[in-house]
Amino acid sequence: MGEADTGTGRGRTAARSRTGGDEGQVAVEFIGMLPVIIATLVLLWQCALLGYTYTLAGNAADKAAHAAAVADLRRESRGQACERAGKEDLEGDWRKSARTDCWVDSGLVKAEVGLKVPVLFPGIADFPFSVTGNAAAAKEN
Repeated sequence: MGEADTGTGRGRTAARSRTGGDEGQVAVEFIGMLPVIIATLVLLWQCALLGYTYTLAGNAADKAAHAAAVADLRRESRGQACERAGKEDLEGDWRKSARTDCWVDSGLVKAEVGLKVPVLFPGIADFPFSVTGNAAAAKEN
C-alpha cells in the first residue's frame, strides 16, 4: 500500500502537502469579495436614506398643511405657519435643504415640502435626487 492508496486517507494528505493544498482559500475569496460586500451595504444604506427622506417630506407636508389651515385661528400668517411647521421636526441637512410652500385652492390648504436627500459620505458628491411631499387640509375659519 503506497501513497496512492485512498483507503486510509494517507495518500490524499501527502499529495496535498506536496501541491500546497487549499488551506486559506476561503480567506482569500472573502478578501476578494469584501469590496463588493461593502459597496452593496453602502448602496442599501443610501436607499434607506432615500426612503426615510420620503417619509420625512410627507410628514413635514402634513404638518405644514395643518398649521397653515389653522393659521387664521392662531392669528399667525399662513406663510409663517407653513414654514415653521414644515421645518420643526427636521434636523441637520434635511432642515437646511427644506423648501416649503403653502397655498389655498378650492377651500383646501395645500402644502408642498421639498427635501434634498443626504449623501452617506458627505463632501464626496451630491446625491442627485430631491424628494417632495404633498398634503392638503381643509381651511379652518
